[in-house]
Amino acid sequence: MSAAKLQSNPAVKKPKNEKWNRYWESVKYAFHVMTHPFDGFWDLVHEKRGTIAAATTFLVLFLVTRVLKLMYTNFQFISAPLQYINVFEQAASLLFPFLILCVANWSLTTLFDGKGRFSDIYMAMCYALVPYVIIQLPLVFVSNIIAFDEAAFYTVLMTFSIVWSLLLAFVGLMQVHDYGPGKTIIFLIVTVVGALIIIFLILVFLSLLSDALSYFVSLYREIAFRLY
Repeated sequence: MSAAKLQSNPAVKKPKNEKWNRYWESVKYAFHVMTHPFDGFWDLVHEKRGTIAAATTFLVLFLVTRVLKLMYTNFQFISAPLQYINVFEQAASLLFPFLILCVANWSLTTLFDGKGRFSDIYMAMCYALVPYVIIQLPLVFVSNIIAFDEAAFYTVLMTFSIVWSLLLAFVGLMQVHDYGPGKTIIFLIVTVVGALIIIFLILVFLSLLSDALSYFVSLYREIAFRLY
């Protein structure tokens, strides 16, 4: 069959979009990272097996899972005032600390021979969230079909998902920066302290900005009152 006939034949499938292919492969690679974290995180960064798009997908799913957990988990397992829950506030309360932790880790490790770029740290941290999503998202619906007597099952799985994600984050940062376990632990502690300092500085800046705006608004009102 000639090339012209192949192109005109609707039964012949065209090649898949290369970017979509890469994205989907990087999403599926998260399951390898979960079960083989040491070589998984190494290949994720150094062999370019991960993508920012896939990492962002996992981060969004993490935020969605958290919001759904607050809104739809059975009241026997979680106490959340639904009438006061703001979806965007809940998402932002996790998103901004997460990004600040990434910035703090990147800014501090670059001073001490850390090999990871910000994009590498971001990807590793996002891929580490996958166990939280795949365990806790189904638990939202499971909580509505199990009795309170079976709460131990719910609590164990919830705790397991958090511990698994924390261990993956630890291994991921260790592989990204090419640190040993001891040095990684030290820099995790330093990262948390650095993130707290960044948050404090942001709050101070916002407070000063608010005071400055209030001053100029009051000054404008005073001038307008005297002129008119």
